[in-house]
Amino acid sequence: MTVLLLGDQVLADRGPLVENPAAPVLVIEARSFAARLPYHPHKLTLVVSAMRHRRDELRAAGRTVHYHEVETFRDGFEAHAERRPGDSLVCMRPATHGAADRLADLAADAGLALRFVPDERFCCDAATFDDWAGERETYRHGDFYRYVRRETGYLMTGGESGDADPVGGRWSFDEENRQTPPADWEAPPVPAFEPDEVTETVQREFTAEVRGWAPGDAPSGMGGPDADEPSRESTDHEDARTTWAAPADFRWPVTRAQALEALSHFVEHRLPAFGPYQDAMLDDEWALAHSLLAAPLNLGLLHPEECIEAAVDAWERDAAPLQSVEGFVRQLLGWREFLRHVYRREMPALATANRFEADEPLPPAYWTGETDMACLGHAVQGVRERGYAHHIQRLMVLSNLALLLGVRPRALNRWFHAGFVDAFHWVTTPNVVEMGLSAAGAFATKPYAASANYVDRMSDHCAGCAYDHDAATGEDACPLNALYWDFLDRHEEALRPGGRMALVYSHLDDKDAQEVAALRDRAAKLRAAARAGEL
Repeated sequence: MTVLLLGDQVLADRGPLVENPAAPVLVIEARSFAARLPYHPHKLTLVVSAMRHRRDELRAAGRTVHYHEVETFRDGFEAHAERRPGDSLVCMRPATHGAADRLADLAADAGLALRFVPDERFCCDAATFDDWAGERETYRHGDFYRYVRRETGYLMTGGESGDADPVGGRWSFDEENRQTPPADWEAPPVPAFEPDEVTETVQREFTAEVRGWAPGDAPSGMGGPDADEPSRESTDHEDARTTWAAPADFRWPVTRAQALEALSHFVEHRLPAFGPYQDAMLDDEWALAHSLLAAPLNLGLLHPEECIEAAVDAWERDAAPLQSVEGFVRQLLGWREFLRHVYRREMPALATANRFEADEPLPPAYWTGETDMACLGHAVQGVRERGYAHHIQRLMVLSNLALLLGVRPRALNRWFHAGFVDAFHWVTTPNVVEMGLSAAGAFATKPYAASANYVDRMSDHCAGCAYDHDAATGEDACPLNALYWDFLDRHEEALRPGGRMALVYSHLDDKDAQEVAALRDRAAKLRAAARAGEL
């Protein structure tokens, strides 16, 4: 028997690799994935460097590792079958929909038997989530978060399981976590990991040129083939996708040791300020106090349990406030686990959901960063340089603008999948298609639509922007304002009856016919400008 180790499953302390300590290991580095999306150079470097480092660590520990650098997974399985004909493989089940079936078919074609075991990169297994979810057709994150807090006992006190209470008397301290930093606030230091020879070699091999779409290919899972979408859409500004800006220096952890160092650095330096300012956006701070741990978590270099326990330990030592620790726990134990299982249960329909029948292409500005909108330009520049933007930029700028414009959910999802170092299809699809664009009706109770008022309140972007954040019409008016009211107007039949948006619709009702007509006209011009790359 051989353990098949996928590129996003480089765990060191659990899974079939640990459970079968004498078994040889198979790793397939399939180059074809790099052509399927115009992946950010840092994402390519991160995944492949982590794979090669894990290979070298295993060999140094005395394990036999069959490492195949090939064009496709089919080639890799065939190469392994030549060396070990009729071999039996065991692998953790990939999180990406369709990947397990496709891998099993490719292995079988090569005469290999492939068996899957549960994915151990998460806290909540499928049976536990399914027991909670039952037959419900829609999911509520808050309900799940309370359930999984009780099940695990994290930040609970005063009893066993169902009898316990949340520490501090509340499940969420989100109200305290919406502050903007004072003018004299200095962001804590950001860790960076110097590329070694392995990483530098990967950079040379994979990122000299990032190729554009390969017609007919499905996006790759960066370590296991995906089968989520049949082909590209030719109208998504192919000419703007073929290259990224010259990226900043590569800084992400690629080994278990580096990932543990990144976790310790976050807990010591960034966690105390994480909570209050986690929703803020600043011109001069790309990271603020965010953890920057999603990439190593999604590769398996870290496990969410050890991250949660490190944060809880900091609170117990009075080294971090409860509002910061609870916010971090909610992101990992609540949101990350919740999305993973909603994706598992709702695919493949989730990937193609389009509740509002949005049909606009993704604006070229998402690739080029060329825009007069300061908030959009800042967020896109962060993606272009580092493959990163924090969660509020992702939701309330990048997704919000696409929602208001009416961008096809699939197009935005593909951009997120390609551009972010921590993005995999199981991550982006529920976050982008449902949370960002409210396209599926799986768990979003209302669209996360916002005007410039939100961006002005939570950032310093508007002060230096070419657009007037207080105006809704006119050439200098912030695009978010007219697009916001136009979005509400166009989708009133779907959104007003639920009652959750009664207040905003009362404001729309206060506008007279002439004002609404002006907003519609301004929104139509903005959509045309977005298509033309003139936003």
